[in-house]
Amino acid sequence: MIQALDRSEIEELLRSSTFARIGCHADGETYVVPVAYVYDVPHRRLVLQSKHGKKIEMMRSNPDVCVEVDDPGDLLTWRSAILWGRFEELHGTAALEALAMLVDRFEPLFEAARADSLTPPRLRHEPERDVVFAIQIDRITGRWEDGAH
Repeated sequence: MIQALDRSEIEELLRSSTFARIGCHADGETYVVPVAYVYDVPHRRLVLQSKHGKKIEMMRSNPDVCVEVDDPGDLLTWRSAILWGRFEELHGTAALEALAMLVDRFEPLFEAARADSLTPPRLRHEPERDVVFAIQIDRITGRWEDGAH
């Protein structure tokens, strides 16, 4: 049976997950793409970084977005949260602090497999080409199912 996640369960899902799908809509077109994120607990927002492209242009045009985060498990056991929020481009110190959060979260995933010359491009600081942004959460809901019960 499908049940609602309570607030603490939603918070745990957002903290433990690193990938989501962000949906944006502008000029009559809807676009959904996978993204990596960090949940910034004190500010109740997702922090992200991206190269300039379609998603960034659409969110600049219409900052209202929908994001889906899940722990898919299998067909009968899963957790999912849907949030609605607003795109906010970060600059200066706020962008550097957000980048630090992203590096802290994702760099350990690459540590064992890389030498300095193999640093993934998404972890290199290239502010002239990267867009650092946050999705400020306005509203959120979550569901789960455990087929064993």
